[in-house]
Amino acid sequence: MTTEQTASAPSLSPLQQHIQECHKEYEQTQKELKEIDLLIQQSSDEVDKLARRNAQITNRLRQIEANFDTVPRSDIQEVYTAAQEAQKRLFMMKGQLEKLQSDQQHLQKLADLLRRFLEIADQEMLAIQPAETTSTPKSVSQQMIVRIIEAQENERQHLARQMHDGPAQSLTNLILQAEICERLFDMDKERARAELAALKAAVNSTFQKTRNFIFELRPMILDDLGLVPTLKRYVESFTENSGIPTNLSIAGKERRMPPHTEVTVFRVIQELLNNARQHAQPTRIQVNLDIEPKLVRAIVEDDGIGFDVAGAMASARQQKTLGIATLQERVEMLGGQLAFESSVGRGTKVTLEIPIE
Repeated sequence: MTTEQTASAPSLSPLQQHIQECHKEYEQTQKELKEIDLLIQQSSDEVDKLARRNAQITNRLRQIEANFDTVPRSDIQEVYTAAQEAQKRLFMMKGQLEKLQSDQQHLQKLADLLRRFLEIADQEMLAIQPAETTSTPKSVSQQMIVRIIEAQENERQHLARQMHDGPAQSLTNLILQAEICERLFDMDKERARAELAALKAAVNSTFQKTRNFIFELRPMILDDLGLVPTLKRYVESFTENSGIPTNLSIAGKERRMPPHTEVTVFRVIQELLNNARQHAQPTRIQVNLDIEPKLVRAIVEDDGIGFDVAGAMASARQQKTLGIATLQERVEMLGGQLAFESSVGRGTKVTLEIPIE
């Protein structure tokens, strides 16, 4: 190719470049899915083999327990050591298999989202190529779609990690504790009873953590009862878990609003409270909700260390998470506004306003 040909070749727009990158990412994701499918099959076969080995050792243990007085101590020690090693190996392989399956689900969701996005993006690019002068609004729209997809996928990845490191790991530990109780039941009833009590406490703790996780992810009462009851429960839970005294005041006539309005107000307040807990070091937080006939207004104010609004927002817009910057864009798309008042050492006040259709 000559220098003149290179100079005359049309350069790709940022959107076209991103679509090309998404095509490459989609191909790479498909390759990784094939690789992880093979690893899951291998790990599953190993778990089955270890489970059979564990069952054989368990049967041998039962035989020894039935003839405990006549079996040499060396044989007893050998079988118990083998049982512990088999349990440990099986536990580790089950954890590895669960991790691979979690990664597979995440990759599959990512592949599906990339495929759907590429189908839409390719169609849109074909539609706007003949009329480049009118392409700016569509390009902006596509860039917004890309940002939302990236943010959603990063958030899903974060949730998948939380599920694996939290409830999934706890459930794996519960299974192991249950197996220990089962093994001890005929050997040492007092110790088995103590293990059962510990197991019950662990189940209660896991259940509560799972309920809190589900509520953080999507509180069901938001759909059933609406914004105000959901906020009351969330603020109570936030105060209990964070140790930060948080007060909620409601003004105006309580009523149901459009679902997208209710979920946006809740998500903004949720994000602001979490940000205050993580960064502001407040001694108290005040949340005011005012429901007017045609407008809902929420104010979240804390007495924390404050921050540089301009610098923090510029940094937030560079991140690919569903944080304040993305929520602000969502609020603006609904015709509302999200205003920050803060400075270092003087606390923070955030005002949210959204019109009610």
